[in-house]
Amino acid sequence: MKDLIEFMVKALVDDPSEVSVTEINGDKITLFELRVAKTDIGKVIGKRGRTAGAMRTIINAVSTKQGKRAELEIIE
Repeated sequence: MKDLIEFMVKALVDDPSEVSVTEINGDKITLFELRVAKTDIGKVIGKRGRTAGAMRTIINAVSTKQGKRAELEIIE
């Protein structure tokens, strides 16, 4: 899942070397914290949050198929 998030985000941003994804495992949920360069935050979030919403939908679908629950948090 972490590789999937990195793959999607690196395709969107201008500076792929600044992309970092941290995985935090909890009892019921896995949280993925995404950090990108300040200049690329707008590209990751998208207009009205559509890009971020689409990424969250994909992550939710993949995690549900695996029988787990995951959330994506974009850290500024």
